[in-house]
Amino acid sequence: MNIRKATVEDAEKAAILIRLAIKEIAEALTGETKEDRILAALGDLFRSSGNRMSFENTMVCEHDGQMAGLIIAYHGKDAEALDEPIAERLRRKMKDSSIKIDKEAEIEDFYLDTICVDSQYRGKGIGTSLIHHMEDLAMERGYHRISLIVEDVNPDAGRLYVRLGYKKTKMITVSGGEFAYMVKELKKTSV
Repeated sequence: MNIRKATVEDAEKAAILIRLAIKEIAEALTGETKEDRILAALGDLFRSSGNRMSFENTMVCEHDGQMAGLIIAYHGKDAEALDEPIAERLRRKMKDSSIKIDKEAEIEDFYLDTICVDSQYRGKGIGTSLIHHMEDLAMERGYHRISLIVEDVNPDAGRLYVRLGYKKTKMITVSGGEFAYMVKELKKTSV
């Protein structure tokens, strides 16, 4: 298992994993309803700089030489700026200047936006490894609070996050769905 920074060359597989993770939110972020167009738009966003779905915010896990999973994360203080290119694309596409992206990340949190492990690699600790990697990265950057959201219809993920120390602090609505906002306080380890 190897965790590395994503590259633009990862876009095709990354788009598939992002779609699996964010489900209906992918339709809201792309303005598309047909699967091939959703995946193409997610791939375009992944290859582009300066947006939340960019390769710049993504780490991938390789297992046996294949991309087995990914995690997208950024700081909440950057969320609005990272959402703006997506919102602008939607405004042009839909010809609606009022379109905004639903707020997910709190301004003080390092936010785990998207976590997905390919179904053939689940149960191997890849999701946990990706989360731990981002927690370490958050600490290196001086952030001491990390968060994510999870749907109630995804109980396996919810149990994993609780086991890793995340606690539900509130419910939020994103793209019409209800999500638990979960937070973990990161503590410095003594040497």
